[in-house]
Amino acid sequence: MLILAFESTAKAASCALVRDGRLLSQYTQCSGLTHSRTLLPMGEDMLKNAELTLSDVDLLAVAHGPGSFTGVRIGVSMVKGLAWASDKVCVGVSTLEAMAWHGLSAGGLICPVMDARRSQVYNALFRIEDGRPVRLTEDRPLALAELAEELRALHERAFLVGDGAELTCRALTEQGIPCVLAPENLRMQSAWSVAMAAQDKTPGTADTLLPVYLRLSQAERERQARLKAEQA
Repeated sequence: MLILAFESTAKAASCALVRDGRLLSQYTQCSGLTHSRTLLPMGEDMLKNAELTLSDVDLLAVAHGPGSFTGVRIGVSMVKGLAWASDKVCVGVSTLEAMAWHGLSAGGLICPVMDARRSQVYNALFRIEDGRPVRLTEDRPLALAELAEELRALHERAFLVGDGAELTCRALTEQGIPCVLAPENLRMQSAWSVAMAAQDKTPGTADTLLPVYLRLSQAERERQARLKAEQA
């Protein structure tokens, strides 16, 4: 099975081609340009350089959140458009589950963390078993203090990945909770890991592919706060 995967939930944009679990190519760009300008051209260039076309692809995969609201929308919308235009099946995978694949070589307890601002992170816990991440918790927005207490109770060193890994590592270290910061080349999201996480998912159609935000956007929170103030 040939998977074309996309990752746009954070600062870097990434696309990858994976055939039967083997990485054929990956393209990552962190130029400061918006993903709406870079993601589709990256995918087109990668297919061309691999001497493949979209018709050769069996499955389209995308990280559907959590993450940057804009980044998630761009990635999901683009894959929905590709799936509609090409009549391909597609699947959305958790950004956190995909990141857990970066902990294969570390083994043990994997703790993906994305900075959600205001001393919170998007997080889920996984354990590497039989060469793949096994989910221990659901994806959730969580205060750093709550995550620290949860990890303290496990009495196990956690391998931290994600754009919130440094922040989390400092907080855990200050409290004497054992952790390991992933090396920089494994820390951030990648389309390769999206493809790996997509392998055992049930494919759907463009109609069934939806973003997963976990919490309201800042604009929506502010709107609700204004409504409450007006009703007070």
